[in-house]
Amino acid sequence: MLPVITDPAFYAVAVPAVLLVGISKSGFGAGFGALGVPLMALAVPVPQAAAIMLPLLAIMDGLGLKALARQADAALLRLLLPAGLAGIVLGWLLFGVLPARAVAGLVGAITLVFLAIRTVFPPRADAPAPGAGSGFFFAAVSGFTSFVAHAGGPPIGFYMLPLKLPPIRFTATLAVFFAAVNAAKWLPYGLLGLIDLTNMGTALVLAPAAPLGVWLGLRIVRVIPQALFYRLFSLGMLLTGIKLVWDALR
Repeated sequence: MLPVITDPAFYAVAVPAVLLVGISKSGFGAGFGALGVPLMALAVPVPQAAAIMLPLLAIMDGLGLKALARQADAALLRLLLPAGLAGIVLGWLLFGVLPARAVAGLVGAITLVFLAIRTVFPPRADAPAPGAGSGFFFAAVSGFTSFVAHAGGPPIGFYMLPLKLPPIRFTATLAVFFAAVNAAKWLPYGLLGLIDLTNMGTALVLAPAAPLGVWLGLRIVRVIPQALFYRLFSLGMLLTGIKLVWDALR
């Protein structure tokens, strides 16, 4: 039998964290997904929380791909995926050099600045879509922050939100992007010693919460109005930014 974490306080934060990430995988409240590891990190170190979450992300990604892959924007993915994988390599090289909390705090600060700019200077209806260069940059940042703390949602959101895609296409494109990014983490996580029996056993205990979260999110995202969808995404990014900055400053 695999060893597992037995502390009830861990599961008190881990189960809500997994449900939150699962719901975010559907695109509903997607900005909240980056809160998963910070929540779990209230009970265990950030690298361990990221390692426990990785197998659960694989379950969620599989469910999300089955439901949404055909509706993804293929042209957009051709731009974003190579950049996201480059960010994974950078995160691997810098892992252990940059403290995870410092990276999380930087992600949080950038998120809050982005939202402040969008609030004070809202984009015009006739504003041009962001260019390929910004897409490559933010996808690479997303891959990097995803590797360190599974916090890739806010950076890629910077680029994706102004595109004003229909909610289902937005969700499907992110589902494929993060499925590829998360799959690319397994080898470097293993080489860094994060894939151990205790972390995998604990992930197995938490596994039932993963499909439940995805199911709940998919039920909602198919009926939610587009304007409300993007308001909730922005709210998730706001709360994520505050939480990540708070964790970095504590």
